[in-house]
Amino acid sequence: MVFIVILVVLWLLISYIIYRIGFYTPLPMQLEQLNTDNKPEPTEVDKKVIQWCHELEAVPYEHVETVSFDGLRLCGRYYHEKDGAPLLIGFHGYRGKPSWDFSLGYKIYKRLGFNQLLIEERGHCSSEGHTITFGVNERLDCSSWIDYALARFGSDTDIILAGISMGAATVLMACDNGLPENVKAILADCPFSSPLDIINVVTSRDMKIPAKLAFPFTWTAASFFGDFQLDADSALESVKATPVPILLIHGEADHFVPVEMSKRIYEANPEMIEFHTFPGAGHGMSCVVDPERYENIVTAFTKKILSAQEQT
Repeated sequence: MVFIVILVVLWLLISYIIYRIGFYTPLPMQLEQLNTDNKPEPTEVDKKVIQWCHELEAVPYEHVETVSFDGLRLCGRYYHEKDGAPLLIGFHGYRGKPSWDFSLGYKIYKRLGFNQLLIEERGHCSSEGHTITFGVNERLDCSSWIDYALARFGSDTDIILAGISMGAATVLMACDNGLPENVKAILADCPFSSPLDIINVVTSRDMKIPAKLAFPFTWTAASFFGDFQLDADSALESVKATPVPILLIHGEADHFVPVEMSKRIYEANPEMIEFHTFPGAGHGMSCVVDPERYENIVTAFTKKILSAQEQT
C-alpha cells in the first residue's frame, strides 16, 4: 500500500512539474513578455523583427476586452483603418504577443485596408488565465472574439481569422465551433496538426524522452492540473469539412513545428486550402525570409476571397 502511494505521489509530482514547464503561465512571465529585447544574442533576423515589433508597439491602438466561455477577461488591441472595412482577428503563438508575431503582418493587412483586432491569448500579456491549452480552449475564445466583433461592428462585418503557430492551429480548430458566414477566410502560418501531435514531437525530439513514455505524464499534467484534454480537438480533423477558404503557409526549415504537419492539414481538404511553403524559412519566419512573396500570396488570396464575396 505504501509503495502504491509513493508511486502515485511521484506520478503527480512529475506531472505537475511538466504542467508548470509546458502549460502554466504565471503573472510575472505574462508581464515579462512585454519586453521584446530579452534575447541574449539576437541574430540579424531577430534584430529586424525586433525593429518591426517596436514600430508596431508605437502605433496607437484601442485596448478592448471580452469574456471567455469560462469567465476569463480576455484583452485585445484594436487598430482602426476605416469604417466598414473587413476585420482581421489575429492570434499569436505560444508564449508570444501580438506585436512580435504580427510585427510584419500588421503592415500587410494595413496596406490591404483591414481593420485589425490583435488579441492577447489567455494566459498571455494582460489577458487572464494561467493555463495554455495549445488551442483547445483558445479555439472557444476565438468564438468569443467573433461575437464581440459582430456585436460592435455589425452583423454584416466581413471577418478574416489569422494565426501564427499555436494561433494558427487555434483558428483552424475554430472551424469546429460552427463559424458564422461572416468569417470569409482563415490565414494559418505554421500550424501544428493537433495539440497532442506537437506535444509528442517536443517530448521525443527536443526533450529526448520517448513519446509513449512521456504521454501518461503530459496527459495527467493537462487533464488533472490544466483541466483540459490534449485530444479534445485537432486542426487536421477540423478542416476536413469546413466551407471556409484557408491559406496555409509554412517554412520548409521549421525545426519546431514540422512542415509535414501542414502538408497533412492541406491533404485533409485540398479543395478549400491553398498551401505555400518557403524554402529556408524557420518557425514563423516565412514572412521575414521572403516578405515580398509572402505579401503577394496573402494579398492575392484575400482579394480573391473578398471579390468573390462581393459578386455573390
